[in-house]
Amino acid sequence: MTNTNLYLPFEVDFKELEQFPKTIRKNNFFELIYVVDGTGIQVINDNKFQYQKGNLFLITPQDVHSFEITTPTKFFFLRFNEYYIKTNSQNGQSETILRMEYILQNASHRPGCILKNKIDKPLISLLIESIIQELDNQQIYHQKIIEQIVNTIITIVARNIALKLPKNIKESTGEMVLEILHYIQENIYNPKQLKSNAISEHFNISLHYLGKYFKKQTGETLQEYIANYKLRLIEARLLNSDMRINEIADELNFSDESHLNKVFRKHKGMNPSEFRKKSN
Repeated sequence: MTNTNLYLPFEVDFKELEQFPKTIRKNNFFELIYVVDGTGIQVINDNKFQYQKGNLFLITPQDVHSFEITTPTKFFFLRFNEYYIKTNSQNGQSETILRMEYILQNASHRPGCILKNKIDKPLISLLIESIIQELDNQQIYHQKIIEQIVNTIITIVARNIALKLPKNIKESTGEMVLEILHYIQENIYNPKQLKSNAISEHFNISLHYLGKYFKKQTGETLQEYIANYKLRLIEARLLNSDMRINEIADELNFSDESHLNKVFRKHKGMNPSEFRKKSN
């Protein structure tokens, strides 16, 4: 297995391949891979997905991935790191960039196209085509224009991941529920801020309306979503870090390690240590 590093805030690459490098790769950065043309199989963390033209994949840090190419494939690669996200948010280019760190870090680590919002599919295709043209033409300010397009692509990716975080969220979901999801993700380490009355006060809506609205939009109650989101964070740490169980329990504000074990076993049918061993 090869570990690869990124030495620039972001980089783009365009390749036509008949065979993907045989070495299974693990990155220390985010990588968006768009299929301009071609077919084959995406392999990520031992899961497989048949890809085709127009698919967009997100590879998060520490995901193990490769491709099995069936017909010659034109890949567009966009690689960026956490530093790039944070730098852009500090420069005030977009508040959305600020929330991407939470959303991107908690992608599912599963195979498949991440474009769930139908209107975004032709938009992504057009944006990537524009980057390729800018690279070919090399006209004045082309690098700055590419950077702006990259920001837009990452924002669209974050939207598509946010849309599918709760199981029943719809493409037509309103801005308010996405803001509530962002608030929960941002405050997941602060239990007081996750109480229903704190959320209703923050968004200036009644407790009764908040509960009904969130359940209607997502198919889950607030507390169910918070519990499931915590479970995803636990899974991510078990799979992608060397953190001890008691450290994870402390970080996510469980009363102790046994409390975390009890909650995890209830939902997963095994304790965290068993889950970690099974996944390695």
